[in-house]
Amino acid sequence: MTRTEYELLLRLVSFYKGNPGMIQHTIKVYTFSKMIAEGECVDEKTKETIALSAIVHDVGIKVAEEKYGRCDGKLQEKEGPEVAEKLLSDLTDEDTIRRVSFLVAHHHTYSEVDGIDWRILLEADYLVNAYEGRHSKEAMKEAYE
Repeated sequence: MTRTEYELLLRLVSFYKGNPGMIQHTIKVYTFSKMIAEGECVDEKTKETIALSAIVHDVGIKVAEEKYGRCDGKLQEKEGPEVAEKLLSDLTDEDTIRRVSFLVAHHHTYSEVDGIDWRILLEADYLVNAYEGRHSKEAMKEAYE
């Protein structure tokens, strides 16, 4: 774990104060994303982008629930980037923040995937959601196939 990842995780724990389920979900997605990135032998900069995006991928849930009373995937993608950018603002460079923001804005979009960082975030989040019972057996079988 890098110092940047550590600092962002601390900020996220504070952001989700009182919601241990979201903290646990985030740590699982973060861990899976790091494992997948390592297995795919991605470069260090891409590993950082993947890890940071995994940490903030669901920050839009809180905002969407407050604004709309619901938090479907498209609302998460709409509301998450601004929060992610604020959490990251003094931790990393602008290019990384821009890419993480993009990934947060597309972490429920399975078409036109343009990079290994996006693919790994999708896969890690899907695996954790499936484990946590958020997908039917039929949906998991379809994804597998």
